Amino acid sequence: MATTEFRSRAEHRWPVVVAIAVAIALYLAVPADYLPWLRFVVAGLAIAILIALVVLNPHRLNREERWSRRAGVALAILLLLANQVAIVQLIVALLEADAPDARGILLVAVQVWVTNIIVYAIVYWELDRGGPVVRRREPRDQLPPASFAFPQDANHDAVAEVASGSSRTADWMPSFFDYVYVSATNSMAFSPTDTMPLTTLAKAIMLVQSVTGFAILALVIARVVNVIGG
Repeated sequence: MATTEFRSRAEHRWPVVVAIAVAIALYLAVPADYLPWLRFVVAGLAIAILIALVVLNPHRLNREERWSRRAGVALAILLLLANQVAIVQLIVALLEADAPDARGILLVAVQVWVTNIIVYAIVYWELDRGGPVVRRREPRDQLPPASFAFPQDANHDAVAEVASGSSRTADWMPSFFDYVYVSATNSMAFSPTDTMPLTTLAKAIMLVQSVTGFAILALVIARVVNVIGG
């Protein structure tokens, strides 16, 4: 259903477009030894879906059709699954003690880790409260259940200068960068920080991200020690 009547101003399209473009570029930059043909298939599909979504909402996310909602979720899942394949291959390479080009493997680890932060942020952004269009359009009492509880959702009874920016007082709603922050902190702290998952699905996704982030960092540190020692 398309509409231009919003409870609060619609989100900008371009922050997430830039993030997706960076994720695709990093994915394509992974050496061909890891993903010899899958990289180009995934990148081609992702770019095609992204172009269709940008045509629908070139500046702000103020329209949503059934197909665009499904396409947005499909794009997030596509990027997530593709990067998980890259992570598995990276972990295998890191576990091979005699693998050549150790420094090259470490560079791939950085690429995959950064991409992981981006794609999980996109998944959280699409998952929470019906997605970016519904979050800003529908009245709060008609929103789907929240997947995440942000600090602003509970700050209405804090001191005045904090409460003034809360969800209840200022009708605050998370934007894409808030989900990037959630994803980044979950990858580095290996657990939620100030934003809590509320649904089983959100908890499961954050758990997978924490485990993969921990595996990458732990194996990278071990490989760095091995390179320095060697």
